[in-house]
Amino acid sequence: MDCIRNTVLLTAIAVSLMMASPAFAADAGRGKTLFTSTYGCFQCHGTVGQGGTAGPKLAPDPMPFEALSNFVRTTSRQMPPYREAVLPNEDLADIYAYLQSVPAVPDYKKIPLLND
Repeated sequence: MDCIRNTVLLTAIAVSLMMASPAFAADAGRGKTLFTSTYGCFQCHGTVGQGGTAGPKLAPDPMPFEALSNFVRTTSRQMPPYREAVLPNEDLADIYAYLQSVPAVPDYKKIPLLND
């Protein structure tokens, strides 16, 4: 019985933590607009985060939100850091939700036109 109670408790804690994450309640549609228009992320990372000549691949399957946030805020590489005053946490969470929404590229073997 203790095992079941502990499992339920751990599940409740995990769900609470996920709901507290900024990316949980984020808006992927708004994130797409922010990514492609407002902040111009697409210029280096491509329109769907596939990577480009200047920026690495961000989607599909982006790095964890905390890692992306930390990099965006403190980078000393080619990309300038975007402090919260320039890129609010809510906007970054929406951008992350957009990156999470980008579907994986289909396996070329499953595309009939490429296999004729």
